[in-house]
Amino acid sequence: MLITRKIMQYSLIGLVLIWVGCASPQESSSDFPLVEATIADIHAAMESGDVSAQYLVEGYLKRIEAYDKQGPSINSIIITNPEAISTAKYLDSVYAVSGMVGPLHGIPIIIKDNFDYFGLPTSNGTLALKESYPPNDAFQVKKLREAGAIVIAKSNLAEFASSGSFSVSSVLPGYSRNPYDTRRTTAGSSGGTGAAIAASLAVVGMGTDTGSSIRGPSSHQALVGIRSTMGLTSRDGIVPLALTNDIGGPMARTVEDAVRVFDVIAGYDEADSVTKASIENKEASYLPFLQADALEGKRIGVLHQLFPETESDSSVYSLMIDALEDFKKGGAILLDSVKINDLDSLNESGTRIRQLKRDYNAYLASLGDSSDYKSLQDIIDSDEYHPYLEKRLIDAQSEVDVPEDHPDWGKNMALRQVLRDRILEVMDSLNLDALIYPSFTYPPRLIGDLNGPRGDTSGKLSPPTGFPAIAVPMGYSYGKYPAGFQLLGRPFSEGLLFSISYGYEQLTKHRRAPDGFGEVF
Repeated sequence: MLITRKIMQYSLIGLVLIWVGCASPQESSSDFPLVEATIADIHAAMESGDVSAQYLVEGYLKRIEAYDKQGPSINSIIITNPEAISTAKYLDSVYAVSGMVGPLHGIPIIIKDNFDYFGLPTSNGTLALKESYPPNDAFQVKKLREAGAIVIAKSNLAEFASSGSFSVSSVLPGYSRNPYDTRRTTAGSSGGTGAAIAASLAVVGMGTDTGSSIRGPSSHQALVGIRSTMGLTSRDGIVPLALTNDIGGPMARTVEDAVRVFDVIAGYDEADSVTKASIENKEASYLPFLQADALEGKRIGVLHQLFPETESDSSVYSLMIDALEDFKKGGAILLDSVKINDLDSLNESGTRIRQLKRDYNAYLASLGDSSDYKSLQDIIDSDEYHPYLEKRLIDAQSEVDVPEDHPDWGKNMALRQVLRDRILEVMDSLNLDALIYPSFTYPPRLIGDLNGPRGDTSGKLSPPTGFPAIAVPMGYSYGKYPAGFQLLGRPFSEGLLFSISYGYEQLTKHRRAPDGFGEVF
């Protein structure tokens, strides 16, 4: 088995430090609660000597063992990291000598299995790539590890990150299940991450979003999920689906935890040219935006056209109306007279140009000798993928080699620009800070139901424009199924979106843990 260079270094240094008596891992209390623990909780406990990174990793691995394939069996984890405990021991030894190595010191994290991690396979949920070991970390993973985070597992996903309806792959038999009701879907390709973090199998998680798959699973599992402005976060080392839309980012139980991760992963990466835009636009830190009174005076446009009452589930609709009332109680100014003209036609009249062949072949080439498969056609020929994907893969393979050569590429890009212009015109004319709408207009569907109403709004504004959007919990339809809204902002307005989200979260405190996932001793 391959072992990461950094992990090997961590282990050896930690052993040397312990052997010479320079440092020893702190003893930690056995009653520190892992369920719903936040980064700030954990670091405070570390500073008081009540918890260690080793305790955290061992505890979350026990939770994975107890709840992922046993008990509720949410089936969210593809593989655990065999080096996680040795990494934790090293970090504890460093902490004893010189303190935290970074802002995520000792924080156990789960990443979706389309992020490259040197030392673990990156399958993208595809059986053909089950033994594909990338030559280095994805940029975001590298930044997380440098900040002291410990990747303890990789999560299940909709294979090829291709579905916003469910999370099932050929690597891990069976669907990932929603911990709030295991009969129901996790919502999309990052559903494994969503289920794992909702059930407190780690502190925070990483997902990817091409059409909805950070924000959708976050809303169906009472999490906060941020899809950044295109260009603020790197896509290097993330298995692509369509690079015009692909984004990676955090999924967390609180706004603050999402921000703490976002601070680490956002910024310029020379391997991804679009991130040049971040040099002038990234905030030094987004934490100062988290003020409890942040709703006061904020001007928010309500996009009723995305959730007409007659086309929404009554319980979800009521939650959205209640959320709007809460915004008013917090001092926000809501404007209902907001409409984006021709929104449906702008979303639907553009040809869906498949980019998978070009982007996926480039990713496979980046693996060098790490993969036996060199092209999308090789994957198709292998038959080592879930049957539901066959037509999609064949259709993608039949597409032009270079998407920009497609006869409708220019039309597609023009429609995207019109949509950007329309949104900004509306926001500027009304002096809006953000637009708001529910992530779904219906509760999570039963697993296997592909025909019932879903009401997913996530793909309509943020992915085609590249504008940022954040999903925030707004309560539970029928008292039990998580629901969330989204805030969409201008490019590089993440600080403002975090601010509004935090103000609402602190006012309402909707997040609660799912039943049946208590502490494991």
